[in-house]
Amino acid sequence: MDREQAFERDVERLYIAHHGWLKGWLQRRLGGHADAEDLAQDTFVRVMRSRSPLADLRQPLAYLATIANSLLVNRWRRQAVERAYLEALAARPERVAPSEEERLLLIEALVEVDALLHGLAAQVREIFLMSQLDGLTYPQIAAHLGLSVNQVQKAMGKAFAACYASRFE
Repeated sequence: MDREQAFERDVERLYIAHHGWLKGWLQRRLGGHADAEDLAQDTFVRVMRSRSPLADLRQPLAYLATIANSLLVNRWRRQAVERAYLEALAARPERVAPSEEERLLLIEALVEVDALLHGLAAQVREIFLMSQLDGLTYPQIAAHLGLSVNQVQKAMGKAFAACYASRFE
């Protein structure tokens, strides 16, 4: 049996043995939510895409729970971004409300920005947000955080490099 067939067999065994448990685990976290089945399937899709060896997996439930928890966090984060966007949209006058297509594109962009920001170190993220959202200058940020202007510039360089990499790589 080649490696591919062995991997597929291992995924099948993992699915048969633990899918029911995983679905129940997700239902408890979602309060019996109908999305538990979708998230369970997404978890196994992640397992298959990871191509990680499963034959020697010592704690399959912990492995599946870790992947599923990551998917849950991403789901909740996306919902929070969508809620915040919809609240901001509701506050706008009707005549400037975007079309459904524009709304979906904006939500997708906001989710990407949110994921990018959560990938940055906490201080780099804080500096970036102070600059881009609060409109503070580098000297103002440096004074507020007790850093040198050079440290703020380096942090902004990291943030902009991450933005560039996210967009063009």
